Amino acid sequence: MTTRTAGKPPARTRIRSRSRVRDADAMAVTAFVLGLVGLLVMNLLLGPIAVALGALALWRKTGRPGRARLGIALGVADLVVLACLVTADGTWSWGLT
Repeated sequence: MTTRTAGKPPARTRIRSRSRVRDADAMAVTAFVLGLVGLLVMNLLLGPIAVALGALALWRKTGRPGRARLGIALGVADLVVLACLVTADGTWSWGLT
């Protein structure tokens, strides 16, 4: 017969919960980094990925909600920069020449 301590979930649930929060934290940081990098290169690819990871991290109750929100904002900024460049240059790529 097993006994549980009052008020504490089973150890298995606590481990899954910590792992889930750790994964959500990693998603928030990854969204932030991809959003930053996306401002410089591969806007079309990295912007939507940053938005999706940031939203998923918030949905999973990350311990870093600010970083997840910044990842979403930077991902949207990536797409805005891409739209401005496409409008100004007429191409999907941009360079310094």
